[in-house]
Amino acid sequence: MRLIIKFNPLSDCKYDAIGKYDIQGFIYSLLKDTEFKNYHDIKGFKFFTFSNIFPVCDFKQDNLKTIIISSPSSAFIKVLYYQLSNLEIFRLNKYYMEKYKVKLIKNNKCSNSIITGTPIVLFENNYENRYYSFNQKLDFNFFFNRLKENALKKYTAYTQDEINLESDLFDSFEFNREVSMRIIMKNQTFIIIGSLWKVLEKNIAREDRKFYNFLFDCGLGEKNSLGMGFINNRR
Repeated sequence: MRLIIKFNPLSDCKYDAIGKYDIQGFIYSLLKDTEFKNYHDIKGFKFFTFSNIFPVCDFKQDNLKTIIISSPSSAFIKVLYYQLSNLEIFRLNKYYMEKYKVKLIKNNKCSNSIITGTPIVLFENNYENRYYSFNQKLDFNFFFNRLKENALKKYTAYTQDEINLESDLFDSFEFNREVSMRIIMKNQTFIIIGSLWKVLEKNIAREDRKFYNFLFDCGLGEKNSLGMGFINNRR
């Protein structure tokens, strides 16, 4: 399920003045005093992600912006929807926004052809906290094997069901580029490396539809709760 939030900035600021961590913090603030109030403290996977704020340009008063939050948990999305329904003004970083419109998107399904909305992030070495970089090691087999492994683990953690996906996660792909992102968290700066893809294609079998719909809502790769791995159906 997805939640579309349209809002009006109440002051001008640069686009990069509001980062991924600010958006994540806003989402967690909406969960206070709800059944998901301790979600931030749960170890392991967080089953949600979000898009970039768009259009991608500086924030100007009375120029509407949009963000999409996505999760396989309809309860999670509905809580956010309810909380936002009772808000008129909210804050991202130190900047105030006026809610314009909030809309639920139900029954959205993963198509056979998708595109990345935000970068896919994967660890090359989890213990060393080292991200995989195509610029340092061009190995599509490694990337897609690790991506499949991560996807299966997330699905099992969420559903408690095992899935036997014998085929590759995707049948074909078109790489776009690698990106390096600066994330500011609690006055500390972290660099996260990810990749964007023009297309990821899969002829989804009927028995695998639930799995791919889960990935569509949860996001691909690591750091989903920081807005990484957000995907859209290709038009």
